[in-house]
Amino acid sequence: MQIKQFEDIIAWQKSKELTTDCYKVFVGLRDFSFRDQILRAAISIMNNIAEGFERRSNKEFKNFLFIAKGSCGEVRSMLYMALELKYVSGTQYNNLNDKSLEISKILSGFIKKL
Repeated sequence: MQIKQFEDIIAWQKSKELTTDCYKVFVGLRDFSFRDQILRAAISIMNNIAEGFERRSNKEFKNFLFIAKGSCGEVRSMLYMALELKYVSGTQYNNLNDKSLEISKILSGFIKKL
């Protein structure tokens, strides 16, 4: 399948879903700095995939995919704290963590392909 636009990229689609889920889970959190940081990290994943793709250079795209992968790690790291601080339930943690891990694996495969 030829990727014509960043919206066709599975990792972008899944990161958009992760971002939406994070917004739904953390929207009411009163720890504003924590909430803002995890939401910035989540949206960074999808935005770096999009920005890298639009650069139209495999070398630059690969670099942006590495940044997106780093943001996946940041989301997962913050999810550990969210669970520890009881900002999320075990079910919410597992759902968000599993999605982030899946995205990270997809990005790794994509980076190797480039």
